[in-house]
Formats: sequence, structure tokens, C-alpha cells
Amino acid sequence: MTSEVSTWRLYAMRFLYLLTFIGIGFSSWSAIISPGPEAWDPLHGVAFSFWAAYATLMLFGVFIPLRMLPLLLLQLLYKSIWLLGVGLPLYSAGPLDANTQDLFYACAIGATLDLLIIPWPYVYKYYIKGLFQKNQPTH
Repeated sequence: MTSEVSTWRLYAMRFLYLLTFIGIGFSSWSAIISPGPEAWDPLHGVAFSFWAAYATLMLFGVFIPLRMLPLLLLQLLYKSIWLLGVGLPLYSAGPLDANTQDLFYACAIGATLDLLIIPWPYVYKYYIKGLFQKNQPTH
């Protein structure tokens, strides 16, 4: 299956997995390991736990990029949903505070990188077209 995706794209995917692991992993894991004096509310704890697990799985993507492709699809979807459902309405309402503006640009850049790096013919063949094929393996 790797012959269906160019070498440069596999390296670009590996780079994106590594970038995500570094960007999200260090901040989420350090917050979990040293959370500070105040206890987190449950939703805050779930968010940091999710990001730590997500970042850890992204590290696997460095080594097996096509098998971990659903993580890049998840990343594209959540960033696009945030941009359309949260970011743009806030942007339209007036000036963004510094944190929201940083998040807005990070999601926009991340979604753009995902769109450029995800091997769309592979996604079509194995995810979209594969949904409608009979006799799929059930492993």
C-alpha cells in the first residue's frame, strides 16, 4: 500500500505527525504530570487526557504513517469544525483576544497543512470507496 503514496508525501505525513506530537504532546503531558496546585474540573481533565493520548498516537504515525491516517483526518475535521463553528463567528463579532487569535491561526494553518499533506486518492480508495465494497475484512 505504501507504493500508492509517494515518498515525499509519506515524509510530509511523518513531519506533520511529529510536529503535532511535539506541539500538543509536551504541553498536554507536562500539564498532566505537573498540574499545578488547583484541581481541574472534570471536563478540563478530559481535554488534557484526550490531547495527551492523541499526541502519543501521533508519535506512532511517525513510524506507520498510513495506518495512523485517521488521526490526520480527525485533526482536519476538528480544526475545520472549530474554524467554522467557533472561530469565524468570533472573528465576525469583533476583534479577537490574543489567545483566540493564536488558536484561530493555529487551526487555519493546521487545517491547510492537513489538506495539502493527506493523500486524498488513498483516502478515497480505502476509506470512501471502501465503505461501499462488499466482503471487507472485519479485523
